[in-house]
Amino acid sequence: MNIRLFAPYLGDEELNEIRDSFSKSWIGLGQKVSAFEKAFEKYIGCRKSVAVNSATAALHLALSVYRFKAGSKVLVPDITFASTAFAPVYNSLEPVFVDVYSHDVTMSVEDMEKKYSKDCVAVMPVHYGGQPAHMDRISEFAKNKNLKVIEDCAHTIGATYKDRKLGLWGDIGCYSFEEKKAMTTGDGGMICSDDDALINELSSKRWLGIDKESWKIANPDEENEYRHWYYDIDDLGFKYNMNDLSASIGLVQLKKLDSMNRKRSAIIRMYLDGLRGLKKIRPILPFEPEIFSYWLFGVRCAKRDDLIKFLKDSGIATGVHYVPLNMVNYFRKWNSACPIAERIWKEFVTLPLHVQLKDEEVYFVLKKLSEFEKNHL
Repeated sequence: MNIRLFAPYLGDEELNEIRDSFSKSWIGLGQKVSAFEKAFEKYIGCRKSVAVNSATAALHLALSVYRFKAGSKVLVPDITFASTAFAPVYNSLEPVFVDVYSHDVTMSVEDMEKKYSKDCVAVMPVHYGGQPAHMDRISEFAKNKNLKVIEDCAHTIGATYKDRKLGLWGDIGCYSFEEKKAMTTGDGGMICSDDDALINELSSKRWLGIDKESWKIANPDEENEYRHWYYDIDDLGFKYNMNDLSASIGLVQLKKLDSMNRKRSAIIRMYLDGLRGLKKIRPILPFEPEIFSYWLFGVRCAKRDDLIKFLKDSGIATGVHYVPLNMVNYFRKWNSACPIAERIWKEFVTLPLHVQLKDEEVYFVLKKLSEFEKNHL
């Protein structure tokens, strides 16, 4: 056995869409990006979206649009990828690390309330692994404290929490299309909002602050036929745009997304059913695969490192998601106590989960987990 941890699900449809871009000799920021944005708006149900080259860029831009005073604070869950906490730093803001709930690894509302101060300007909840953060309570708190909500949806696309799509609870929602995520564009991300003014500004900020995208310059309307070359810059911008090759993949992947989510959910159900007989190895999250869309599956084990070695020796790839950010060297200067995160992450083991994972591979993983518990726990 040689079982991959993650794998993108790509086929001839994506290649054909890329060939179409080749045939048009336009592979940069172009009409495919615009078409992908519109398709994503329809799928998510938001008014406007902006495609960028990563979720990291999406989070950076989302905070930048508010022009918060330097040194202001942003509430961030302690267990998440570094991008969530780098976004405030990129904007000369300070991350405040909030502890997580032990049972679902999402931002603790109680610790968020405790660590809030008058210097806080925003909160960035993360749907860890696809497990929805407690957005109803977070949104209510944010509204009462006049905080902006930047919703980090890097781990889920398409799920609904309490009758509202994840990504639409906050002021701005940010998604990831990195190669391992729920859908991919190779690398890429999307910013969504129902606030037209915010999105219009972000559209230019992702393209160096220029008020006219290159494909529109190359294809001017009749009114600007002889001034097609003209543009202006009103704001600091970044080279964060998505290109048409990535958007070509995204257009096809978006059509596959629901079926890919269903396949991952079916695999998670197999894992959950197979783990019922184990007492000392248990799921990381309170998975509800028939309701939510997960990108990650994993277990908790007191002898995590021994289990990782055992599985590796059996040909099974694993991971650990993530080291708590308040324990990472770069972020120690903003350290705040997160005792639950610091304790529970030591047991986390991420297991293989992707659309191409075979039933026999899942059963093999479960067999090895059972062997480890029997012989080593």
